[in-house]
Amino acid sequence: MRPLLIFIFFLFLALLLSLAIGSVFIPFDEILAAIQGRGTELARHIIWKIRLPRTVLIALTGMALGGSGAAYQGLFRNPLADPFLIGIASGAGLGAVIAMTVKWPYTFWGLMAIPLAAFIGALLTVSIVYFLARVGRTAPITNLILAGVAISSFATSLMSFLMLRSDGELRRAMSWLMGGSTQLGWTFTLAMLPYLLIGLGTILLNGHALNLLQFGDEQAQQLGLDVTRTKRIILISASLATASAVAFSGIIGFIGLIVPHLSRLWFGPDYRRLLPLSILSGATALLVSDVIARVVLAPQELPVGIVTALAGAPFFLWVLRRSKTQGLW
Repeated sequence: MRPLLIFIFFLFLALLLSLAIGSVFIPFDEILAAIQGRGTELARHIIWKIRLPRTVLIALTGMALGGSGAAYQGLFRNPLADPFLIGIASGAGLGAVIAMTVKWPYTFWGLMAIPLAAFIGALLTVSIVYFLARVGRTAPITNLILAGVAISSFATSLMSFLMLRSDGELRRAMSWLMGGSTQLGWTFTLAMLPYLLIGLGTILLNGHALNLLQFGDEQAQQLGLDVTRTKRIILISASLATASAVAFSGIIGFIGLIVPHLSRLWFGPDYRRLLPLSILSGATALLVSDVIARVVLAPQELPVGIVTALAGAPFFLWVLRRSKTQGLW
C-alpha cells in the first residue's frame, strides 16, 4: 500500500508541474484557484481550455503505455516486450492513419473511429508478430524482436506512403507520429476514455493470471488457469490500451519498456502490485517527459516521443547487457 501512495503523490506533483509550465508560467496557488473556478479569467482559460485537457490526455496515454507494457512483458515472459519494440504501436499507428484518410468529422463519434481502427491494426500486428516468432509452443525473445522490427518497418513504410499521397490535414500527422498530444479540448480525452478503461480495467483484473503464467503454460494449466482464453483476453486488452494511446498521442516509445521494468526491479514481480504501479508511474514518466519537451528548446516544443527515445535507448542497451550476464528475469 505504501508504494502505491508514493506513486500517487509523485503523479500529483507531475500533474501540477505540467499545468504550471508553458509559454506562461502559472504558480501553483493560481492553478488550484483556477481549477476551483476562482482566480483571473486568463488563468482559468489557460488551465481549463488548454493545459488541463492536454495534461489529462498525456497522463492517460502514459497509463495506457505503462499498463500495456507490463501486460505484454508478463504475457510473453520477457522484460524486453513492449508495444513499441514488437511493432504493435506501429500497427496501431497505421490503423489510425488509415482512419484519418477517411476524414471523419471532428465529433465525439467521429473520433471514436480512430482508436477503433488503431485497435484493429494493433491486434493484427501482434497476431502476425507472435505467429512469425513462434517456435513450437514458445516465442523466443530474439524471434519476437526481429519479427516486431520487420512488421514495424513495414507498417511505418505504409504510413509514410499514405502521408505522401495525401494533402492538407494528413500531412500534419507526421508530427503526431513522432509522439505527443497536439490536440486541444476535452473531446479527444472523452473519446479515448472508453477504450482505455476497458483495456486497463481488464488488465488489472488479470494480475493473478499473469502471475500464474510466469510458471509456464503447462503448470498454469495444472493450477486451474484456462491459458489459451487468458492469453487471448490479456492480448486483446493490452492491444486496446495501446491503440487508445497511439490514436490520440502518436507513437511514443520506451515508456512501456522502462516503467514496468523498473517497477519490477524495485517492487518485485507480483503483477497484482506491478500493474497498478506501472500504470501510475507510466503517467508520471510521460508527464515529466512532456514538460521536458516543452522547456528544452523553448519557445519551440519538441515532440515528447523524441524525449522518451533519448532516455529509453540507453536504458534498452543496459537491459540487453544485463540480460547477457543475469538472464532475462
